[in-house]
Amino acid sequence: MKTLTKIIVVTVLVVGLAVPAHSDVKKVGQTGLQFLKVDMGARAAAVGGAYTMIGNDANALFYNPAGTAEMDKSLDFTSTMTQWIADINYSGVGVVKNLGTFGAVGLSAVYSDYGEIQGTRVASTQQGFVETGNVDVGAYAVGISYARSLTARFSIGGQIKYAYQHLGSNVLTEGGESVKNEVSGLAYDFGTIFYTGFKSHRIGMSIRNFSAQFEYEETPFDLPLTFNIGTAMDVLDIFMPDHNNPLILSVDAVHPRDYTERIHVGGEYWWNDLIAIRGGYKFNYDEESFTAGIGIKPNIMGVDMKIDYSYSAFDLFEPVSRFSFGVAF
Repeated sequence: MKTLTKIIVVTVLVVGLAVPAHSDVKKVGQTGLQFLKVDMGARAAAVGGAYTMIGNDANALFYNPAGTAEMDKSLDFTSTMTQWIADINYSGVGVVKNLGTFGAVGLSAVYSDYGEIQGTRVASTQQGFVETGNVDVGAYAVGISYARSLTARFSIGGQIKYAYQHLGSNVLTEGGESVKNEVSGLAYDFGTIFYTGFKSHRIGMSIRNFSAQFEYEETPFDLPLTFNIGTAMDVLDIFMPDHNNPLILSVDAVHPRDYTERIHVGGEYWWNDLIAIRGGYKFNYDEESFTAGIGIKPNIMGVDMKIDYSYSAFDLFEPVSRFSFGVAF
């Protein structure tokens, strides 16, 4: 129990140091390409986004690439669809190949569908404008990653992403040339996972969306850089050393560039490595809060089929649903 007490104390200190005193200044409106912040994967979203330390499959590409080094399969593939607010849809895919002692390589892609947006232009009409048809808007990011376990207890991983966004085109002056509103560039993710030596307890960190400034016309802006410190553990290890149904609890302390510090808490219970029940909560959000979900993982002819669903509650908007499908073998 002395060891357990030390682990709890260290975890509390890590999370406490990562979350400074509350501030009324929320730093909103300081970043662009907001689609890079949205949770990808129903499993991760169901545990409140507290996925920095428990991601051990292709979903880890969107949270902490070091997690792909923890993968115990030869190949893992995931795809997800998010029905976001305001009729916006996000799609994501990821695939990771386990290279054994040489680590793991992965590919990821995220696509944003903003739906139909009616364009207008100022004109000398009774309404003061004329319609110009639908505006072509969208965004995507593609990445390549590499991760490796340097020791039995320590893993690192990194990802390079190419991010692109276009917000249609506009005419600056009547009769003038059409100007495309688009930006693109590289962004970087990095993460670590360290097993403390006490049961399955691990701690680590991730940095996502580190990049140089992007620029629309002559207005520069930053990407949504996010720094996470996380911890996780199968708490049943304490009471039942030999068990087959893990109950994993995870906590992430989140420091975003464009908001005050946040806390993500999540839990996941597996029954016979077949059915998973998940829940979580996001603290210090204007809209998001409670999350929940379920997953099944039947093994068919040696192939794990992964089907996941998550529910995310919002205060003012309709709840958000995510659906994921994946295979691993």
